[in-house]
Amino acid sequence: MTAAHIRRLTLSNFRSYHAAQIEIGSNLVVLTGPNGAGKTNLIEGVSLLTPGRGLRRATLDELAFAEGNGAWAVSAETQGALGLATLGTGIDPPTQDNPTTTRKCRIDREPVGSAAAFADHLKVVWLTPAMDSLFNGSASERRRFLDRLVLALDADHSSRVNALERSLRARNRLLEDPRPDPHWLDAAEHETAELAVAVAALRAEAVNRLRTALAARRDAPFPAAEIALDGWMEAMVPDRPALEIEDRYRGVLRDNRARDAAAGRTLDGPHLTDLAVTYAAKNIPAATASTGEQKALLIGLILAHAGLIADMTGFAPVLLLDEVVAHLDPGRRQALYDELATLDAQAFMTGADPAAFADIEGRAAIFDVSPGRVTAR
Repeated sequence: MTAAHIRRLTLSNFRSYHAAQIEIGSNLVVLTGPNGAGKTNLIEGVSLLTPGRGLRRATLDELAFAEGNGAWAVSAETQGALGLATLGTGIDPPTQDNPTTTRKCRIDREPVGSAAAFADHLKVVWLTPAMDSLFNGSASERRRFLDRLVLALDADHSSRVNALERSLRARNRLLEDPRPDPHWLDAAEHETAELAVAVAALRAEAVNRLRTALAARRDAPFPAAEIALDGWMEAMVPDRPALEIEDRYRGVLRDNRARDAAAGRTLDGPHLTDLAVTYAAKNIPAATASTGEQKALLIGLILAHAGLIADMTGFAPVLLLDEVVAHLDPGRRQALYDELATLDAQAFMTGADPAAFADIEGRAAIFDVSPGRVTAR
């Protein structure tokens, strides 16, 4: 197994950094400093070198340095699946004639169509404190988490999900008309069904693969979760032809036009699917487990997903673990370091307390972060 590596990370007018660059020669990377120093901003930069909107789902203008001209850039020299490459992304400064900014992506300084092209070189998986409430949060949060897992396995998944959302909105607008054109509705529902089944199929395949990876972790230090998709379409995908499921969903959409029009939204489909997670050892829903158990389950899920990516691609992904050790006891902390060593992945870890990383001080690249500055220790 080979690990994808970031060898040099450069930020320009990004978040709290006017300019920053770090050279990395280790699998384990520790970013330590007080709260608000900019640790998460650094790993957010790495997360933008993947398809999607990064670990905070920020808008493009939110990423710009407050005292800059609105432009920003992130680049990284990587050793990945296709060898050495420089990945870069950012925006130009907005102007009076062109106030709407568009994100640009480059590989080896050559433009590429979108950030989806980065996935050929680098896979990135992350865990943030905002995800700690995943099991008790809304279905939409778990669905977004699920789609992030799928996206790491298929770089085109995000574009399909977005296309499905646009198609559903188009259908909803047609239904706002008291007497909608049935031919336009038929066409909208035809497209919606095709996209819905494609999205459901990718989710089902990813969950089945991840379920197998989780089952192999029954004796791992972090407890294994059992996962399943709560949606009729995903349940049908493994056993029924796609055309049959599309036809069934078109019938559902046609029959529910009046109901959906009254609600102002489509009330059935994979855009409402939930990810059901169970604490396997206790056979209880993850939502009813203790806070510590939920954190351990989430770490186990992320590590299983990272291992699945490594098995499927031959390259371990880069892991971004924001404040991951803050609530782990010394035993679990050491278990995490051992699992990362077994996975042989490059992992960026942030934390306010340097003492939490004492056990890996001799084998990690440690950087002290202060507002606007990063210094190698």
